[in-house]
Order: sequence, then structure tokens, then C-alpha cells
Amino acid sequence: MDAPELIAGVRAGDRRALARSITHVEADTATGRQLLAGLYAHTGRATTIGVTGSAGVGKSTFVAALAREQRRRGRTVGIVAVDPSSPFSNGAILGDRIRMQDLTGDGGVFMRSMASRGNLGGLSEMATGVVDLMDAAGFDVVILETVGAGQDEVEVATATGTTVLVTTPAGGDDIQSMKAGLMEIAQVLVVNKADIAGADTAVMQLRALLAIASERTWEPPILKTTAREDKGLDEVSAAIDRHQAHLKASAHADEERRALAQSQIVALARGLVQRRALAFARAEGILGQLVEEVAERRRDPRAAADALVDAVQRNWSRAD
Repeated sequence: MDAPELIAGVRAGDRRALARSITHVEADTATGRQLLAGLYAHTGRATTIGVTGSAGVGKSTFVAALAREQRRRGRTVGIVAVDPSSPFSNGAILGDRIRMQDLTGDGGVFMRSMASRGNLGGLSEMATGVVDLMDAAGFDVVILETVGAGQDEVEVATATGTTVLVTTPAGGDDIQSMKAGLMEIAQVLVVNKADIAGADTAVMQLRALLAIASERTWEPPILKTTAREDKGLDEVSAAIDRHQAHLKASAHADEERRALAQSQIVALARGLVQRRALAFARAEGILGQLVEEVAERRRDPRAAADALVDAVQRNWSRAD
């Protein structure tokens, strides 16, 4: 199927066309770029939810429970699960699919696992594009789950309208050491595994962190869940709905949309510039030469990086 056929199929809700389109977008093919360009005008209708948090907090179980709650509310759900990459194939480990097997028989749910490909933000660069595809395909809700690499997963805020930060009572030290960036991107804070000791303490810790955070127009609720028993997900879904309504009614709605667009552009441009620069440096032997100089202590790494950027800039200037 060519790009026009795939675009028509995605808009019609054809799952086969959607799966093929996601493959093209994830591989960053010319067809994939055509698909995103052709479908972007048809996005912006879905409720997009990012779920982030440290490894071990039960994000996959939480996402599955959240999807079930959304289905109980009569909504169709697309799930983008960003898994760790295999060190051998760069493919997704697919751990999330194992934990969400009970959703596979539901015709109102479509799930796709993606490899993080080592992205430090916890997201594949193409995850935003896959969210857009599911949005254009007509899903009411699209959930994006990050890989769970740690506290730096702030890139999820550039891909979704509402970000849910999941913690656990056992993660007290993680909560205390959280960087401001991760706290500031979350619109809903969740203490999962609330059936174990320390849940109330975790809530108090999060409340204390919010008290010293910078001011914003939305006050994130702090909710307790036990996702493996589907407890507390109705309150989480209600909070997400309230935040989505806030986004539409806020006096700063246009400003927030522009800030999100800028973040998406910058994140994608950063990856594109890096790939093109390194491809040129390797092809011309510049990178190898600089590596040797640094390894032999004849040049420091910062000076080598400056030299690499200068060489890339000169090449791009000649190309112009």
C-alpha cells in the first residue's frame, strides 16, 4: 500500500493500515514522513495520556488497568508502550505486551510496542508520530507508556496532553530525590501499590514536593491506586478528564499548545541534527580522528566536540 492508501485506511480505522503505517513511521521512511504530513491535520481529537515513572512502580499494570477503566467508560483505546531496546537487534523487549495480554482480545484496544533505541528521555523519537497516527485513526484515548529509565523521562510531556507520574510507597528515596523537571511535567500524581505499607507517607512526600514547586495554573491531584486489583482507576480517569477540560478552558490554552508544539519540534530537530552530523563525521573520518586524539590525550573531549561541530557547520555552509 502506498501513502495515500495508508492515509485513507488509517482515517477509516483500518487496523492493518494503521499497523503498516506505524512500521513506516517508526523506521522513519519517506512513506512514514508522508503519512505524518498527510494525517497531522486530522489529529488533536483524542485524549492523549503519558504514563511515566521509575522502573518497578508497576507502570505496565497501571496502563492496563487504566485502559480497562477507559473501556468501561465506552472509549476506544490506543496504547504505545515504549520498551527497552534489545542490545542485539534494537527491537523492543515486549515486556509490556506480556503484562497486557488480557487486553488483546478487546476489539476496542490497539497496542503497539516500540523500542526506546537508547533514547535518554525514555521515548523513541518516533513515539510522538505513533501517538498522532492513533489519534488520526479515531481512538478516543491514546496512552503512551515510557520505558521507565528513571527521573529524566520528561520528554513524555512533549508527546501527550496529560502526563501521569506513577510512584510507589516503596519508592520513598526516589520521591525525595526527584528532580524538579519530572515533578513539573506531571498533571496527575499516582501512588500505585497503595495496599502496601507507606502509601500515606508517599502521598505526604509528594504533597510536600508540590508545595515547593513553581506555581502553575493546574494543581496536580495526588491519588492512590492498586492497579493489579483495578482499584482507584476511576478517580485517576476522572482527574485526567478534568485536566483535559482545563486544557480546553484555560486562558493559557493557546500558549500551552504553542509550547507543546515548540517542544516537539526541538526534540525531533535535536535527534535529526545529531544523526546527520554523526553520519557526516563518520563518513569523512573526522570522528575517528578525534576519537584517537582524545584516547591518546592529545586533545580534551570538549575541544574535540567543538572541532566536530565546527567541521559539520563548515560542511553545511558549503552545501548551502
